[in-house]
Amino acid sequence: MTSWLDHPGESATDDPVRLLAIRDAPLSVDEVFAAVGEDAAGGTALFVGTVRNHDGGADVDSLGYSCHPSAEAELRRVAEKVVAQFPVRALAAVHRVGELAVGDLAVVVAVSCAHRGEAFDACRKLIDDLKREVPIWKHQKFSDGTEEWVGA
Repeated sequence: MTSWLDHPGESATDDPVRLLAIRDAPLSVDEVFAAVGEDAAGGTALFVGTVRNHDGGADVDSLGYSCHPSAEAELRRVAEKVVAQFPVRALAAVHRVGELAVGDLAVVVAVSCAHRGEAFDACRKLIDDLKREVPIWKHQKFSDGTEEWVGA
């Protein structure tokens, strides 16, 4: 059985994990997109998660993200799993913590691969596993004064 690494011109010469961070400052789509720039990539998939104004039928005013001290290490583990599973040329993922308002960027991830289908699949795997496996918790504050923890 051959893998994508067996094909000439397809093997990564350096670490494809270019940017991983959990930050308490506003995120930049441009920074994440630039981090995955790669001449050998024919496709780049980028996902941006924003704070929406509702959840479960309730109006959301704001939310706060917090994380466990192991969150960046877990983010790296998730990224390395995606790199091992897909022919990733470059990968980046940044998640925000702290207080966010409706419309703020909460997470930005991007993956570059030789072909678009691979990039789409790898990006979906990256964001889905990040949300499921990285210990980041959301505290939503609703317009009616109620609050809810998600993922805790």
